[in-house]
Amino acid sequence: LSETIEDWYRYEDSSRFEKKILRFVPKKGNIANWYVVDATETGELIALGDVPYRLGIDPISYLDPSASSSTPEPYCTQGFTYTFAMEATEEPQNNEMPSFYPQYEPYYSYELERLADFGLVFTYRRIWSPESGEPTKFGGIGYTTPTPGDISMQNWTWGNDFRPGTAQDNLVYTRDQLQASGQLSPGGWLGGLRTESLRKGEEISKGYFYWLVEGTTDSQLGDGVKQKHPNHRYISGLDSPMGTVHGLSKYPYMREGRRIIGRPSYGYSQGFTISEVDISRRDYRDEYYQQTLAPDTYRRLWAVLAGLEAPSVLSGRLAPEDVSRRTRSTIYADSVGIGHYAIDFHPCMTLSPPEAPGNTEREGERRGQGAAYPFQIPLRAMIPQKIDNMLVAGKSIATSHIAAAAYRVHSFEWSSGAAAGTAAAFALDMGIAPYQLINEIPPHNPKLKLLRRRLDENGNPTAFPDTSIFNQDWESWR
Repeated sequence: LSETIEDWYRYEDSSRFEKKILRFVPKKGNIANWYVVDATETGELIALGDVPYRLGIDPISYLDPSASSSTPEPYCTQGFTYTFAMEATEEPQNNEMPSFYPQYEPYYSYELERLADFGLVFTYRRIWSPESGEPTKFGGIGYTTPTPGDISMQNWTWGNDFRPGTAQDNLVYTRDQLQASGQLSPGGWLGGLRTESLRKGEEISKGYFYWLVEGTTDSQLGDGVKQKHPNHRYISGLDSPMGTVHGLSKYPYMREGRRIIGRPSYGYSQGFTISEVDISRRDYRDEYYQQTLAPDTYRRLWAVLAGLEAPSVLSGRLAPEDVSRRTRSTIYADSVGIGHYAIDFHPCMTLSPPEAPGNTEREGERRGQGAAYPFQIPLRAMIPQKIDNMLVAGKSIATSHIAAAAYRVHSFEWSSGAAAGTAAAFALDMGIAPYQLINEIPPHNPKLKLLRRRLDENGNPTAFPDTSIFNQDWESWR
């Protein structure tokens, strides 16, 4: 990908590609008669449309109290991963060391003692097993031992994750970087990514396979932990699980990209955003929050968590320590889908290059990590500012950096994509722009109810059973 991506976007034919330019031209009219959905991995249309968006870490606030920085840090996005497949074999394989392996060897690790077992790592994402091995356990985790013919797809934080986090190596270019590189000029778009980081992501992934089978070092756990496991081969070819000659996935797994800032509305004067406190199960009575947040910020945090008691908290009639916290996610009247995943981080590294010996994850990035409540996808999070006939799906909806760590997996992307497509078709049918459905908050537009009904009937539920703003407890939803 690192060798071809910029060629993809250039209009001229090349030695690799013969190209045909397709142009989409809208019909004339007052009401938008066509819609564009940004379903790209990193928010490419968001950047090209120059709508307001965020990238990387958001500053600490009462809405994102676990944020790792007091200022925005646009270069620190979650790590990305080129996956590959490997197969267990009867006989030891002659796995040749890549020329670049010594550069990345200081990075690789099992990460935690409870995970420091090759069989556990291999079977974590085992995708094929012709016969079942013997049941075993490591660190309290049970699995069946790999047998010859088993195939595993590898995706490991301290393995084939590449985690840049500085202005010298960040993967997803910021607006200023795009402007400086000419990619926001007409005809200048080349994907909005740093190809050098893509290349290094490819190398670190291939090097990780060699570490798994021949490596004896471990950057986090020290000497004597990692053993060789030569009875495995790297699978490549067009008929391989990845379907590529080089054996890596055709595109890396992106965990984070550009995230729009929704339109200003009641309670969101700076633009709508789904935040950490909307979904997290974290205990905000922990001393860290009391000591780190300013008193007013801490009170505002608990006002958000207080639900219907929020006015009493803000006025001072109810102290934060006396609040009966709601134990569910925020309920949105304009929900067009649902999802659920833990707030899960693959943090950027502190220094450049990421693979530098002794490098560490950015301090505090995992603070917000943990369990989340099942959550909803509000239509407001999919509507950008400035452009009326554009909708956003996938990882680029309006979330904070911490909330995005849960709103990033494939089931959510499927649900948001179905919602975006249905909303666009509905808008065309009704002769109404999606933003007009949410002009009032709480929304009273009967057409919004029709849209939600259409989504529900199409098998894309917009709410969990028996949910209500008067229900403060997730346990009662089940």
